[in-house]
Amino acid sequence: MSLFDTLKSALGGSLGQAAVEALPGIVERVLPGGLQGLLNQLQNLGYAAQVNSWLGRGPNAPITTEDLRKVLDNEQVRQIADKLGIPTDQVLAVLAKVLPAAVDQHSPDGTLRTPGT
Repeated sequence: MSLFDTLKSALGGSLGQAAVEALPGIVERVLPGGLQGLLNQLQNLGYAAQVNSWLGRGPNAPITTEDLRKVLDNEQVRQIADKLGIPTDQVLAVLAKVLPAAVDQHSPDGTLRTPGT
């Protein structure tokens, strides 16, 4: 199954494991500060409770496409779309579904690990 197929599955409500695993590496290549930078921006804009839930134990709090739109500019969204191979108008929906699980998976001890480590 390709990453695009996995992401289409994620949009349908079932998180694709490949999307969860691939997202941090994609964010690292597109955003200043990578995934940690994105989390810092979210925390600074008032989403610390969501970010902390992803880093901590227990259920992951959701994030909305509108929340992510406040953090990501149009160029960043376009670059993520290009890397994922999906239409630009679907990027925020994919991120809203996949980001909490991706951060959770990449922070098993409560500290975000750099993708690939």
